Amino acid sequence: MSWTILIIVLVIVGGLYAWYAGMIGKRNKALEALSGIDVQLKKRSNLIPNILTIAQKFMDHEKSLLTEITELRAGVDKDYDKKDAGAVQQHLALAEQLSSGMGKLMIAVEAYPDLKSDAVMIQAQQTYNEVEGQIAASRRFYNSSVTALNNSVQIFPGSLIANMASIVPMPFYEADEASKAPVSAGDYLK
Repeated sequence: MSWTILIIVLVIVGGLYAWYAGMIGKRNKALEALSGIDVQLKKRSNLIPNILTIAQKFMDHEKSLLTEITELRAGVDKDYDKKDAGAVQQHLALAEQLSSGMGKLMIAVEAYPDLKSDAVMIQAQQTYNEVEGQIAASRRFYNSSVTALNNSVQIFPGSLIANMASIVPMPFYEADEASKAPVSAGDYLK
């Protein structure tokens, strides 16, 4: 009878350890995905000064937008605690605001025929669009990884193990309210 109890205890302990190891693996995958977003944001951040420099030569009326983008870029480039859900959420929100500002800049470029036809600006815009596509793919991978982690942390018995091991759910990437608002093509055809 003692062998039976020992085997049952070993199976339970082994199962709990496997569940714990799985949660750690999922957390690490989510952190890797977050780092992937950061790599793409850094690519974009390195591209932005070139775009701003080119645009600044042509745009006199858009100085506040250029200043706003520069400030947002500095905020996105700051280090943050990847294990703090609030810090991650704030970082992702700043990145989304920067994306929105760059979208406004790209629309404003259309109002400047010399800038719009500048070969360097065209190449910079194409590169920027490619980086934005990579950022979108990184965000999808991050949200997928966070879903797996959050499910394992929030569903019983994972919730018990997560509490004991201090594993917390991570926030999803969510678009800001400005990005969710409907766009009227009439605003840009004036």
